[in-house]
Amino acid sequence: MVTKFTDLYESSKQPEQRERYEKIREGFTALFGEKELTFVSAPGRTEVGGNHTDHQHGCVLAAAVDLDIVAAAAPNGENVLRLKSAEYAKMDEIDLTDLSVHESEKEKSAALLRGVCARCRELGFKVEGFDAYTMTQVLKGSGLSSSAAFEVAVVHVISHLFNDGAIDPVLAAQISQYAENVYFGKPSGLMDQTASSVGGFTAIDFADPAHPSFQKVDFDLAAHGYALCIVDTGGNHADLTGDYASIPVEMRSVAHELGVEYLRDADETAFYARLGEIRKKTGDRAVLRAMHFFDENRVAQREAEALAQGDMDAFLHWEIRSGRSSFMRLQNVFACSNPSEQGLSVALAVSEKLLSGKKASWRVHGGGFAGTVQAFVPLEELDRYKTEMEKVFGEGTCHVLSVRSAGGTRVDF
Repeated sequence: MVTKFTDLYESSKQPEQRERYEKIREGFTALFGEKELTFVSAPGRTEVGGNHTDHQHGCVLAAAVDLDIVAAAAPNGENVLRLKSAEYAKMDEIDLTDLSVHESEKEKSAALLRGVCARCRELGFKVEGFDAYTMTQVLKGSGLSSSAAFEVAVVHVISHLFNDGAIDPVLAAQISQYAENVYFGKPSGLMDQTASSVGGFTAIDFADPAHPSFQKVDFDLAAHGYALCIVDTGGNHADLTGDYASIPVEMRSVAHELGVEYLRDADETAFYARLGEIRKKTGDRAVLRAMHFFDENRVAQREAEALAQGDMDAFLHWEIRSGRSSFMRLQNVFACSNPSEQGLSVALAVSEKLLSGKKASWRVHGGGFAGTVQAFVPLEELDRYKTEMEKVFGEGTCHVLSVRSAGGTRVDF
């Protein structure tokens, strides 16, 4: 995809973005010298519906947001990839003659770079040495999937520098997920990367994860009198990989009892008929998480249908139902290993107090356990909601976002 700068950013934000792009150009030049640059942008994403359904081949409703990572890149004529992020002191340097998994790189950005390059080559794409400088608005731990945006940006750099933009959005997402699963060591589903790569409100069905189907949903929040708010509760995702990993592991343990690999292929009637037996074999939390999946998979589809029909009341009903299921059955609102830290629980409780009866919704956002909550707030309640949430979590923690139609893209001026 190629998008004009003026189409990518709202007119009111273009002066600020032009200044940002110039800083990126200057950062690249200071490190790597004057070169003809290719600029790539990849957005953060918000999970609207389908909490932890993607890794079970389920349905998701997601949206790209107007916070992005931008990369300036150029070939270097060497067999090495160098990438420096404005936000971090260390530069990553990857020797392209060694694209094997490095255990020492697990959970580090270098693993994502090496994994993306390895997968691109495995799929027959050209990968040569390049230098890159990035600057992101998708802050780490924000719940907007900074890692997926980073991965998608790197894939698009490779696509446009060396392959004439031949890597399509869905394949770019799959390459990104491979890097995160195999090289980084996080067993994520494909939702984050697809939402970032495809853009807009997108209903995604992962029944065939090798070829996920997706459908854009045309819906204008502001025209319906609503804003999307993401509230950062300040939690840290650093030691939560095990908590995230336990969800697909436990869901699949139930699927195995039902004779299939993933819950999407399981017989829900048989699950409830054998509930007592399965509970004894897999444990109570696994059973609760399976219950969540069966309902949440339907909820994500109903939310997409509601937005497509312009039915905000129905959409909000299903959002509230999704949030309650995540809290009660999926149990990804706080980590059992650290029960004294429950920022998400506090944010949800305060949101309910502020928004109950206001035709609004609130729920855990993304992977959970720490990070952010998501709320759809009537515009007339927005100032109050933002003010009150920031009294609890600090100034600047309530982000009012818009949905971006473009996914990962080369930026032309």
